[in-house]
Amino acid sequence: MVTSNYSDEFKRDAVQQIRVRGYPVQEVSKRLGVSSHSLYKWMKLFADPPPKASGVDHEAENRLLKRELARVTEERDILKKATAYFARESQ
Repeated sequence: MVTSNYSDEFKRDAVQQIRVRGYPVQEVSKRLGVSSHSLYKWMKLFADPPPKASGVDHEAENRLLKRELARVTEERDILKKATAYFARESQ
């Protein structure tokens, strides 16, 4: 069994022929003298990362933000009352 080490550039070019140019895997395999198994492996290796789906749960985020807003509003109201109390104390 012959093991060849191909450069990443060679592998990317081979994958590009399949993905971008639309050549069949078997045709590229024969033309480049590479097994189709290797081409499929390279396709997985150099695949574009899948676009990130909106994994954000908007309802959960809204609940979290509403809780935080309620907490901050309560803190603000407490500080307003404390300011008014200490303003009366100093007079």
